[in-house]
Amino acid sequence: MIAKRVFYEGRVQGVGFRYTVRHAAKGYDVIGWVRNLPDGRVELLVGGEPEEVNAFLEAIAESELASFIKARQVQPLETSILVGLTGFSIHP
Repeated sequence: MIAKRVFYEGRVQGVGFRYTVRHAAKGYDVIGWVRNLPDGRVELLVGGEPEEVNAFLEAIAESELASFIKARQVQPLETSILVGLTGFSIHP
């Protein structure tokens, strides 16, 4: 298992970004969440097998959301951050 935190910048709020990401997650064996940040970015936390996580992130990058994303910062995390997480959700 791996875990990653991704920050998306651009016009990523108010365009259905979180809902599209949650819907995309249903096609992959991943856990985590997505949320809006006060500074206008979107934060994504995702965990799973490396192939699933990487394919999920690639699917986001190649989706209709790509035109809204101006920058993406990916940070690897310790998998301990995933303890207690199930499924994929939208955080307030």
